[in-house]
Amino acid sequence: MTLLLNDYIAAFAQEKHITSLSQFGRGIERETLRVLPQARLSEQPHSERLGSALTHPNITTDYSETLLEFITPVSYAPETVIAQLEDVQKFTLSQLDDELLWPMSMPCFVEDDDKIPLAQYGKSNIGKMKTVYRQGLKNRYGSMMQVISGIHFNFSFPKSFWQSMQTVEQNTDALDDYISDKYFALLRNYKRFCWLIPYLYGSSPAICSSFLKNKATDLPFKKSEKGYMYLEYATSLRMSDLGYTNSEQSSLQICYNNLSGYLDGVKNAINLPSKKFEKIGLKVDGKYQQLNSNVLQIENELYAPVRPKCVAQAGEKPSEALKNRGVEYIEVRALDVNPWSATGITVEQVRFLDIFLTFCMFEPSEILNCSEQATCEENMDAIVVRGRDPDLLLRDNAEEKSVKQWGGEIFAKMADVATLLDQANGSDLYRDVFETEAAKINDTSLTPSAKILASVVGENKSLIKTALDRAIEYRDQLLANDYQEFTEQYFVNAATESLQEQADIEMSDELDFDAFLQDYFS
Repeated sequence: MTLLLNDYIAAFAQEKHITSLSQFGRGIERETLRVLPQARLSEQPHSERLGSALTHPNITTDYSETLLEFITPVSYAPETVIAQLEDVQKFTLSQLDDELLWPMSMPCFVEDDDKIPLAQYGKSNIGKMKTVYRQGLKNRYGSMMQVISGIHFNFSFPKSFWQSMQTVEQNTDALDDYISDKYFALLRNYKRFCWLIPYLYGSSPAICSSFLKNKATDLPFKKSEKGYMYLEYATSLRMSDLGYTNSEQSSLQICYNNLSGYLDGVKNAINLPSKKFEKIGLKVDGKYQQLNSNVLQIENELYAPVRPKCVAQAGEKPSEALKNRGVEYIEVRALDVNPWSATGITVEQVRFLDIFLTFCMFEPSEILNCSEQATCEENMDAIVVRGRDPDLLLRDNAEEKSVKQWGGEIFAKMADVATLLDQANGSDLYRDVFETEAAKINDTSLTPSAKILASVVGENKSLIKTALDRAIEYRDQLLANDYQEFTEQYFVNAATESLQEQADIEMSDELDFDAFLQDYFS
């Protein structure tokens, strides 16, 4: 049955369905660099006091020893997920010696990217594999790109929601198959409209000049009086060609129309040879330089602003988990770190994402062909480098529209979704957030990127000093707070248990590393 947005809103406003809109699952992964009070990268390894980066459930590392990643469990209230993140950061800061957490997406001053240490995960085969993967990333793209930080927002609808959806649509498919199909419908709409995310929340229009050292770019950078490089209308340089993009992936045809097509596309990409990466070599002087020379070493290398996800079991690849159990949640990956928040993301942003993703679920979602998907990506590319340009036109199917026109149309549709979520949650908080974000469509000066450039260019302030001052403020604020969702003892126990778990994994290895890799990729 084909339904329109208003049909879903009317159906879910009914008492028997509306409670399913109050139990969204949410989790956050926040990346941040450990920096010294001089705004340089810490040279200290990941502290054992934080536990094992391989096995700790909440505190790990991403690309580098100095790039922390904080992970919250699934929770069902926006306030809870932010409180969890605050607790994780409070404990981490309590274990760091005079180090700070960098509050921006683009890195601080980096004198030499060869000094950025690869993350280490111990002596086990899986630990070695994680480090070799990062060695491959370094050889392929350089370390500077890999220490850009972001926020990943994990989101799921509860089972009761899917049961209501099937009832409303009079659908009789197997529930797991139905859920995967509907998540892919959401993903297609996300790709159509996700340019809104960096426009509303992009916070990286300017960078330290050290980031561009020896890096060719066609972007028309200007320089502030204090030497910072910026683009006049940029929103998120993190999402531009300077950041998390991969030219080798540009030819990949990853389909978002259904689960089987998506999995086929990922599988083909993992097995697609790259002449460029082949030149790096696999082993040089007995040391692995990458896991393989294909376009993707492993699935995690697929750079995308959103991913379908399923919780993987021990020894299971992400694509195997999806194939075995279908889509459980989606991972939104287009968020810059919010420099005005101690946690890098606010509860208000979480609520807006609730609205946006529910809209993407309820809005009719046609199949995306390759040409239409390319147009979506071109819109995103344009927004991140010139999203506040009044002359910018985006393409909505065959029609060209300004950000103000198209954004206004999307927000007009989302208004009733915000009202519905307030009705479900007994609040007016969603409408408040909605109105705040809608104002940015009509007034670009309200966007985070515009505010940063007003400071760096208009007021000639130091980007690094401003970020450092905030890092100090956030450290003091978090350390002064009481624990809310966890306890200090929880983190102490988790650190001890994770170190033991790593040791157990190392003791259980039976294959040598070469045989382990061969078995993994077979």
